[in-house]
Amino acid sequence: MAVVLGHNQYGKAENRVVRVFRDSDPHEIVDYNVSVALSGDQDAPHLTGDNTPILPTDTQKNTVYAFAKEDDVVGQPESFGIRLARHFVDNTEPIHRARVKVEMYPWARLGNPHAFVRDGRYVRTATVTYDGSTTWVVSGVKDLVVLKTTDAEFWGYIEDRYTTLQPTHDRIVATSLVSQWYHTGEDVDWGKSYDGVLQALQDTFANHHSLALQHTLYEMGAAALENQPEIAEIRFSAPNKHHFVYDLGRFGLENDNEVFHADDRPYGLIEATVRRDDAPDPGLAFDPGQGW
Repeated sequence: MAVVLGHNQYGKAENRVVRVFRDSDPHEIVDYNVSVALSGDQDAPHLTGDNTPILPTDTQKNTVYAFAKEDDVVGQPESFGIRLARHFVDNTEPIHRARVKVEMYPWARLGNPHAFVRDGRYVRTATVTYDGSTTWVVSGVKDLVVLKTTDAEFWGYIEDRYTTLQPTHDRIVATSLVSQWYHTGEDVDWGKSYDGVLQALQDTFANHHSLALQHTLYEMGAAALENQPEIAEIRFSAPNKHHFVYDLGRFGLENDNEVFHADDRPYGLIEATVRRDDAPDPGLAFDPGQGW
């Protein structure tokens, strides 16, 4: 039996970078968690221990922090990711592909030009992949926890001998949403585009009469794509944050959908992609997981 080296990558993960723009009044701040993964011509380090083609992960870390100071594009995670990915591939000969993931933590002003409070409603994300000729840009959001107390149903599903769930025409629906959307170009006002998608997702969730979480996700995706033709597709991962009506009848109390037990596991995990019918193949835009 012979063995060979398969796909591999290496990089510096979770570089926590905070940049303060002191040349503006009031001050501006960006707060990032940046992860870099590089691949290409890395056989020698694995097979013989020859580290000649390796750009040390410590160097990658230092590059992230230096670019946070030197580059005006640091204010938008997509632009910052593009700048970093192209630098690593274009300036390091053994490297053929770079994937840069940026998590952006929002801060809100506290009524003082130099004071902020962390806005914990969600985390903005961007993933940029570059292979020397093509750049893929994916924006996203995670930890967006949304809930509504009515206008949600779930009934008509398959029932068999193991089914105990009761159909309902009025339930709480809630999720902690992860979503990513793929841009077909780079001539984009990233901040405006992001705000538009986020607003479309929230407005649709709030106002759509849901017959299933799948039903609502599709409508959210359609709304996000409707006004931004440069977005080719949007992907969702939505854990169903279950709320079960608590049995108060044991205590002689009526519970008319008022008191719930919030159960964090096990949970339904709903995932879906909504795309334009003429959308191009996303290629390397989405990271399907470690090793691929």
